[in-house]
Amino acid sequence: MSVRDLIRLIRLEHWVKNLFLFLPAFFAGRLLEPDLLLRTVLGFLSFSLIASAVYVLNDLIDAPQDRNHPDKCKRPIASGVIAPRTGVALVILLLGTGTGLAVILDATFAGIAFLYFIINVFYSFSLKHIALIDVSLIGLGFLLRVFGGGTVAGVAVSHWLIVMTFLLALILGLAKRRGEYVIATGGQSFRKALEGYNLPFLEQSMVVCSTVAIVAYIMYCFSPEVTERIGSDKIFYTAFFVILGILRYLQLTLVFERTESPTRALLRDAFLQIVLLGWIGCFVWLLYGKKWWGM
Repeated sequence: MSVRDLIRLIRLEHWVKNLFLFLPAFFAGRLLEPDLLLRTVLGFLSFSLIASAVYVLNDLIDAPQDRNHPDKCKRPIASGVIAPRTGVALVILLLGTGTGLAVILDATFAGIAFLYFIINVFYSFSLKHIALIDVSLIGLGFLLRVFGGGTVAGVAVSHWLIVMTFLLALILGLAKRRGEYVIATGGQSFRKALEGYNLPFLEQSMVVCSTVAIVAYIMYCFSPEVTERIGSDKIFYTAFFVILGILRYLQLTLVFERTESPTRALLRDAFLQIVLLGWIGCFVWLLYGKKWWGM
């Protein structure tokens, strides 16, 4: 067992999902306030540790099925590189440290983080085997990240952010299931929930959620409430990046079949990275331009 194996087990690259904790403060235009930024960073660390405890627990439970998967069979526990008892000890350590930090930060945030863990325990043991419930819980997990970020930063979470986060998470979850389904139909069955899906349903569901997400985002861009809060009617420029990003993700999934892992797709696809940076850059200009350059 090496440090690299431990990093793979806690899925350090998946900590990128917890950047959703920064969204409430970012969209409120307050992310650069030192006190608030520090609390959000500590909240990110706390949530990441708890999420890693979930990943290790999931690997412990799924090890027998993962050995039948062409990619997941290489995971440390499934491959036998890390012993199950080491995994159990790591779950306790990660959960204890993450929860302790959450309690120090804010009691409500600690409750949200612990709720995330409990939901994922039920998900790992049974709920992930129920079609639609499995992807819905993925969406709920992202929503809890956003609510946690809003709580620890003391910033209200807008209804637009709630809707867009859930839709985006559904798209990612459906794409992941599609990737698993393609492998399963090749003779390697490993997830019971796949019995409730087929390829046309998954692909059409992705397209429906993508369409609704784009429409909802355009409505967000032209909402009087939003333009007044941000102080600009130029928000619609950011929609171009959102549309391109969603189309690229659909292309990766439906054409190139490269998105069984959404995190891996984001970390490895230059097109998605450029689009994401462009979207963030537009919002930095809109939200923080006046503070930095007097725009």
